[in-house]
Amino acid sequence: MSILKSINPVNGSLVGTYPEHSSKEINNIIYEVNNSFNFWRKLDINERCQYFKNLSITLKSRKNEFAQIMALEMGKPISQGIAEVEKSAWVCDYYADNAPKFLSIKEVKTDASESYITFQPLGVVLAIMPWNFPFWQVFRFAAPAMIAGNVCLLKHSSNVQGCADAIEGLFLEAAFPENVFRNLTISSLKVEEVIENSMVKAITFTGSSPAGKSVAKKAGSVLKKTVLELGGNDPYLVLKDADLEKASDACLEGRLLNAGQSCIAAKRFIVEEPVRHDFEKTVINKIKNQVIGDPFDEKTTIGPMVSIDARDQLIRQVEMSVNAGAKVLYKSLIPSIKNSAYHPVMLLTNVLPGMPAFDEELFGPVGSIISAKDKVDALILANQTSFGLGAAIFTSNIEEGKRIAEFELEVGAAFVNDFVRSDPRLPFGGVKESGYGNELSSYGILEFVNIKTIYIR
Repeated sequence: MSILKSINPVNGSLVGTYPEHSSKEINNIIYEVNNSFNFWRKLDINERCQYFKNLSITLKSRKNEFAQIMALEMGKPISQGIAEVEKSAWVCDYYADNAPKFLSIKEVKTDASESYITFQPLGVVLAIMPWNFPFWQVFRFAAPAMIAGNVCLLKHSSNVQGCADAIEGLFLEAAFPENVFRNLTISSLKVEEVIENSMVKAITFTGSSPAGKSVAKKAGSVLKKTVLELGGNDPYLVLKDADLEKASDACLEGRLLNAGQSCIAAKRFIVEEPVRHDFEKTVINKIKNQVIGDPFDEKTTIGPMVSIDARDQLIRQVEMSVNAGAKVLYKSLIPSIKNSAYHPVMLLTNVLPGMPAFDEELFGPVGSIISAKDKVDALILANQTSFGLGAAIFTSNIEEGKRIAEFELEVGAAFVNDFVRSDPRLPFGGVKESGYGNELSSYGILEFVNIKTIYIR
């Protein structure tokens, strides 16, 4: 029997072990979830919404406990874990308040006596979720998918099975019917057999681009709908007329939240040359205020990375960039703890295309400063990436910022004078290697429904 392990990234200690479900157990769970679909879908949508209202209350009442699980399993600072649980409750409330309107019958005038559009659930939806936001990622798919009438299977990241078990238990604690939401304790090696199961109707995946392509290929071979939210290499453009104090605040928060381990983290600071040195000084002065330490300490702003392997990968990317000519502008100290996964907060400058710090996603607390000759050059550099998730632009000319955000940046979300983040009220998704489809807002709830035309003469 294979065992999944959760390792504390602060010191390498074993947090928990979780026996992997066998193929027989997997099939039994899928069968039970599929059996619950007919009951769940036939509930009035307002009843399904009330379940999620109850779930929101339960989430908020136990936010400190869940934040502690995240701190143990993946090193998230306790204050950020609490905020993540609160945001998870928000998305439950948002869809409970708005889903009946989003999914209401839409009448369309045609030559028929009556014609309209309805939105019907698909059935069992498999969610393959990452470790970096172990609660938020789950609830932002589950709330819209389940309120729409679908039932859900969760395949969570192997190292956050404590979070996965807690989430499954939450649904029962909030008095949901049994088997409308189940956690599969499996490694990535067993995902294909779940996708192939005829009772699974659709898949949502959040993670790396290579893994996303693998999921899409398998799902495509059996003609199943997918939504993919993949990696990012988000550019933050700082124009010469930007307020550098505010721009640096947003850039740092966008880069360092969750120790920089976010697909929509600020990855590349593209700064017009006339203000580059001033921007660098401003960022360095502020970056020194970051507190790297124990995620259970409320003063900590940056915890360890999720694992030693992830830390070592980032070290390699930084070393290759420096060997190619990048300069280390700032490097913090880190706690001296044996077997820990801490990585210094770093700021690189003189970063150029061809370096990992420009071309690749640096999934950790390292910012890359790229000099642009002018605004046109900045836009060329911003779009010079295979990713297309988020971007931000900082300028005092709001109309020009809006124009660039709307027409020039090849991303799914462009922010003007603020850092990129998800919001239940706004669609979230990417283009190019960052994936396809949307989560959140009215658009997210339509991803896993049959948009059905009804025509009557």
